Amino acid sequence: MHMADALVSPAVGGALWAATLGVAAYSVRKAKADIDDKKIPLMGVMAAFVFAAQMINFSIPGTGSSGHLGGGLLLAAILGPYAGFLAMSSVLAIQALFFADGGLLAYGCNVFNLGFFTCFIAYPLIYKKMTGNDSSKARSFAAAMIAAVAGLQMGAFGVVLETLLSGKTELPFGAFVALMQPIHLAIGIVEGFVTAAVIAYVRKVSPRLLDGYGTPAEPAAAPGRRKAIGGLAIAALAIGIGLSWFASANPDGLEWSMERTSGSPELEATGRAYETAATIQAATAFLPDYGFKASGPEESAPAWPAVDAGTSLSGILGGAMALGLSALAGFAAFRLRRRTARRARSGEA
Repeated sequence: MHMADALVSPAVGGALWAATLGVAAYSVRKAKADIDDKKIPLMGVMAAFVFAAQMINFSIPGTGSSGHLGGGLLLAAILGPYAGFLAMSSVLAIQALFFADGGLLAYGCNVFNLGFFTCFIAYPLIYKKMTGNDSSKARSFAAAMIAAVAGLQMGAFGVVLETLLSGKTELPFGAFVALMQPIHLAIGIVEGFVTAAVIAYVRKVSPRLLDGYGTPAEPAAAPGRRKAIGGLAIAALAIGIGLSWFASANPDGLEWSMERTSGSPELEATGRAYETAATIQAATAFLPDYGFKASGPEESAPAWPAVDAGTSLSGILGGAMALGLSALAGFAAFRLRRRTARRARSGEA
């Protein structure tokens, strides 16, 4: 569900960029309350895991379409909504800049569709309301399923609204929404199962890692914490290096809906804003579409599984960069917390 630049007008893209920067700054300030030097590595590993998971598109039977994990709800459930939003923003920035996955002009739209709706609406208003601080396994599973589906439905509707406000007449509202919502319902069900499974793993190994679990956090050296973080890191590596070869070649839900609405999975857009964004992205994206830049004609029928060194390298480098940028955002919140504490002590003195 990564939007390309051609789907949004400069005005809509710019407005969502500004909104994303505002929410990110707010999240840094709010996250300082519960981010410490123990949580920063977890932020990085979770960002790397979501980056890798988004590389795997799974087929939607009977449709000719595919989908991938969004990951916003999972990030919020483990990191909290503010740190989760920062981690998702980091993942999408790395994807857009270095892998040409999602447009630079549309970056703010993608952050809102995949991060804002899940972290600030689906998580607190559905998942947390259903689970409380310490719910049963069945209740946690149901909450993850419902919140994941709801979050993806909101994100899909966000795409439709953004194209409508951008004046993309090739994608009329009624026809576009009638395709986007059902296909992302199917994708959301798969996301719900994956989200519930990862949450169940963390709950079993180190439940105090889950946001708001209701008891004090485990010490940094707790075996459960190390096992959970290590397990997620290994999973991110395994997905990025090898499992990503098995991604479906079918168009994702957004492209599939666009093709059936407008006759093409891509739209054309001209103008200085689009040209500038495309020029920047062409210069920074050293592994476009998670592979080496093509030097000759593309294959008419790509092999499956797509065993490709470029894909594996993308999984390793992209995961590492997502880890680093997310950890840097966490460190910024941590430094802000320490600065606030010093000022408070100075005031008391």
